[in-house]
Amino acid sequence: MEHSDRTLAAVAIRMSCARELAALGERLAPPSVRVVESGGDAEINCDDRSESIVTAAVTEFVRKHRCLPRSVRVAGLGTFLVTPPREGRLAGCVAIVTGSAQGFGLGIATEMAAAGGTIVVADLNTELGEAVAAQLRETHGELAAIFCLADVTDSRSLHACVETTVKAFGGLDILVANAGVLKAGGLEEMDEDAFDLVTRVNYKGYFLCAQAVAPVMKLQNRICADWFMDIVQINSKSGLEGSRRNFAYAGGKFGGIGLTQSFALELVPFNIKVNSVCPGNFFEGPLWSDPERGLFVQYLKAGKVPGAKTLEDVRDHYLSLVPMHRGCSPRDVTIAILYLHEQQYETGQALPVTGGQVMLN
Repeated sequence: MEHSDRTLAAVAIRMSCARELAALGERLAPPSVRVVESGGDAEINCDDRSESIVTAAVTEFVRKHRCLPRSVRVAGLGTFLVTPPREGRLAGCVAIVTGSAQGFGLGIATEMAAAGGTIVVADLNTELGEAVAAQLRETHGELAAIFCLADVTDSRSLHACVETTVKAFGGLDILVANAGVLKAGGLEEMDEDAFDLVTRVNYKGYFLCAQAVAPVMKLQNRICADWFMDIVQINSKSGLEGSRRNFAYAGGKFGGIGLTQSFALELVPFNIKVNSVCPGNFFEGPLWSDPERGLFVQYLKAGKVPGAKTLEDVRDHYLSLVPMHRGCSPRDVTIAILYLHEQQYETGQALPVTGGQVMLN
């Protein structure tokens, strides 16, 4: 992927600021960097837009004044406004969360914003996504979140989302590849189109997301070698064990863990950690509880639970399989994401969050 000049300048400013403040003893947490077409007088003026010149100018300013510049003007690109990071465990982290207009993704985005992260709500549902981003801004401040229309099966859409993210905040530190679909059915019921849809979204979509974010993350590593970044796939317990009459979903999730391990090996030289979180069932979310298309409905119709006559029978069956006798929540998953982010010595893993339903050996 070719970086735009604005992307290069924004990342150079943001990561140079972070690197130099860390050298002065501050916490390594990049600021937000937002480009505007014009911004009056700037504290730093660069008549050359090359990465080396921009980086050198920012470095000189921070070392001399021992603080962040408020603004940097780069010839022909506009003025970049610099804002200190928010407080919290995710201070300084910009995170794209795909499929975050509802369900698990919404819960994860909400929890990550509360932990100090700057969130890009990436989803196909513009109305819901805009509302989520607006709510996060109302709760956590104007620079806490934006919405970005994104289709995880379309590489152009994802690259555009990354560019939008960098223009809004100056970089990208965490990808939560959450968007997914599920269509249940046995071998005689599953048609080719349904199988292709599940595979395209859950398996190929993860690849396309990782491919879109990796170039910016590598660029950030080039400027600030001590900064760690994360790609986290929201997988499933179905990625750890087979799932009866649900092979399309389980197969894609098994494949996703293969991608995670392979991406981890490829990206580790750039301090980009790649892991999967494998949640148990989020029974309260629309994936399970939607009255028309939810899994309780699908599984009842497909006969996945022998003897089940009602939706409540299906629900009781699945609760009985969990030793902790409850479903997985977005908070449970976010705690796992925070662990993977903070643990610098962990990559290529598939972390179960299943209430004891799946135990690795």
